[in-house]
Amino acid sequence: MSALDHKAWHDLGRMRGQAVAVGALIASAMAVWVTTVLTERAMLRTRDAYYARQRFADAFASVRRAPEPVGARLAAVAGVAEVETRVIWPGRLDLPDARRARATFVSLPDRAAPRLNVLALRAGRLPLPGERGVAVLTEGFAVANRLGPGDDLAAVLNGRRTRLRVVGVALSPEYVYAVGPGMLFPDDRSFGVVWAPRTDLAEAAGLDGAFNAVALRLGPGAAEPDVLAAVDRVLEPWGGVGAHARRDQASHRYLSDELTQLRALALVMPAIFLGVAAFLLSVIVSRLVAQQRPQVGMLKALGYSDLALAIHYAKLVGVVVAAGAAAGAAGGALLGRGLARMYAEFYRFPFLVYADAPAVVASGAALCALAALVGVAAAVARAARLPPAEAMRPEPPPAFRATRLDRLLAQPGVPPAWRMVLRNLSRRPVRAGLSALGVACGIAVIVLAGAMQDALHHLLGVQFREARREDAIVVFTEAVGADALAELRALPGVRAAEPFRGVPATLRSGPRSHRTEIAGLDPGARLWRLVDASGREVPVPPAGVVLSSQLARMLAVGPGDTVLAEVHEGRRPVLALPVAALVDDFVGVSATLSRARLDAALGDGPRASGALLALATGAGPQVEARLAERPRVAAVTLGDELRRSMETVIGRFMGGVVAVLAGFALVLAGGVIYNAARVAHAERQRELATLQVLGFTPGEAWRILAGELAVLVLLAIPAGCALGLGLATLTSRLVSSDLFRLPVVISPGTWARAVGVVCAASGLLVALARRWVGKVDLVEVLKARE
Repeated sequence: MSALDHKAWHDLGRMRGQAVAVGALIASAMAVWVTTVLTERAMLRTRDAYYARQRFADAFASVRRAPEPVGARLAAVAGVAEVETRVIWPGRLDLPDARRARATFVSLPDRAAPRLNVLALRAGRLPLPGERGVAVLTEGFAVANRLGPGDDLAAVLNGRRTRLRVVGVALSPEYVYAVGPGMLFPDDRSFGVVWAPRTDLAEAAGLDGAFNAVALRLGPGAAEPDVLAAVDRVLEPWGGVGAHARRDQASHRYLSDELTQLRALALVMPAIFLGVAAFLLSVIVSRLVAQQRPQVGMLKALGYSDLALAIHYAKLVGVVVAAGAAAGAAGGALLGRGLARMYAEFYRFPFLVYADAPAVVASGAALCALAALVGVAAAVARAARLPPAEAMRPEPPPAFRATRLDRLLAQPGVPPAWRMVLRNLSRRPVRAGLSALGVACGIAVIVLAGAMQDALHHLLGVQFREARREDAIVVFTEAVGADALAELRALPGVRAAEPFRGVPATLRSGPRSHRTEIAGLDPGARLWRLVDASGREVPVPPAGVVLSSQLARMLAVGPGDTVLAEVHEGRRPVLALPVAALVDDFVGVSATLSRARLDAALGDGPRASGALLALATGAGPQVEARLAERPRVAAVTLGDELRRSMETVIGRFMGGVVAVLAGFALVLAGGVIYNAARVAHAERQRELATLQVLGFTPGEAWRILAGELAVLVLLAIPAGCALGLGLATLTSRLVSSDLFRLPVVISPGTWARAVGVVCAASGLLVALARRWVGKVDLVEVLKARE
């Protein structure tokens, strides 16, 4: 080991506290990078392998009722390689513990195994050829309700009750994100997917010899838009509601959006930590070079070159960066594996394709090294350029002149200690500002964690207390007339019933288009209102359409413009609709018309696809039981159960996210404060020792150092709050999609928690600085440096 290497290790030993602080920041940045990138790669590879193994379909279509021979016509469409017709029907399950659960029933072929969307068995078996009265449950639902092969269930489909015997538990690529009607998050206790023999479902749904859903696999090189258009033409006479590609399949889209959010997190969080680490390294190395001026001069006089000294300081920094990156890589690999397992369990993947990628670690280490190089380049260059003769002389004291602040501090009412604190900070404004900014970043990260939780709670509040205020939502198997609504209003426990109509449509504006559902509402409805992000109600116009702001951005339209709506139902009219208003909603992308205008366009009279119910207190279960027996009712969803299930999922999932982000924020703020305290103590040791010789107690001298740190934290609080707001806004834009959008909402509790955590961490480090002041060797510190 060379003499310079010995010196580097000695320097590291002396500054080990600061080295650990910076290394912790480097490790945090590396850990976030490795965790998010490896998790995103694992989820992507697992998804693709799962889709390929289970032959996940490339396209899907729904139809009201199509005879089975139509499937052969679909198979003849150019570009279609394989077709599987199915029956999919909503229903209800009566569980052994007397609870009711909603379910989507999906048919399995009677005589052969499925060719597309093949089930991944987890327990039991598939139905045997010709077997009746059996079912396969999705794993999440089975586990949550303690069901398995051999259990019996009562099912209600199309108003008909039947007994089912569970023969298997399985997973499907079609339902990696299994949500029921009106739900944002999966609730395995109250909603599940049930696969049953085709004959059983067709009889219950009244679809003997027919189908209402189809899955397709496209051939290599097939033109997807042309294939979907051809499928729509084949199914149009039978009530087809439009074919869509895999990318628009709900489960796949939720999973894809989650991967997009992981990529965004991999960019934002490491950048914050590496920026702060670069600043700290700049301060530490600059201070070290200033302290070692005589040593640098002596080494140059003995023949060491500028390059050798530059490499020496670079090695010192490199050891800190390498140690932090290695620790972060190891921790990131463990966190990544754990996070990937959590995602795999959440999305119910039957296996996990996870691999530690050296390229990810190498790229993260390169980013850490680049940030460190940027931070210390100026200080290392200054040490290398320092002439030997000048370096061997003590550094000249900085030249200061009286400022307006000095004149203000000279007023009689300002205590001497505070004059010293404020004067020292004002004479190094850049360093003080960057230190405060580092602490502000810690506050901002905690604000971000809380803001994500606040946003989800606000989203649910607006969605279920302001916009959707029903106690239950009823969806019919097909559009019904006024007689069905009269029956609903006559049910015991129903206080009010408001109809709605929904039809699938493609909205177009110039070259832009988007497929969605047009909702028809009655003006003045109180249970389903159009409410923007601030809670303001937007009335349903008599003629124009109200678009969600997200959909308006996708179509590049605004109020006063006109959009074309190609309706995929009934007579399939093409409507020219003026945009009456925009609404900043959070869930999906919506287009809303008055129900009368929609009925007139479709030409089939006043109809309703469903109804929102206001119920008497405690009447929900009884109303649900009565409606489940009616053949025209496809699904009944109680509002209270929906809200509780979503709040449970948010609390369980967001609690872990908030804890992890808060831990990283503590590392960030603690590292900055510790470094600021160490540098301030090193620079002011002589002054603090002089004060003690003059009669100040160690506690009084320490208060000056503590005052500087307190001022930095006070400066960081408003900056951190502003930065947290900006970070929450940026994150909201990165993770928002047309499925749901996170509002920027930060509660007073989040602000208080962020400030309180950082202030508590600062208090602990300030108390630690009291020991440093008490241990000072007054004689050694006050020796003159000639």
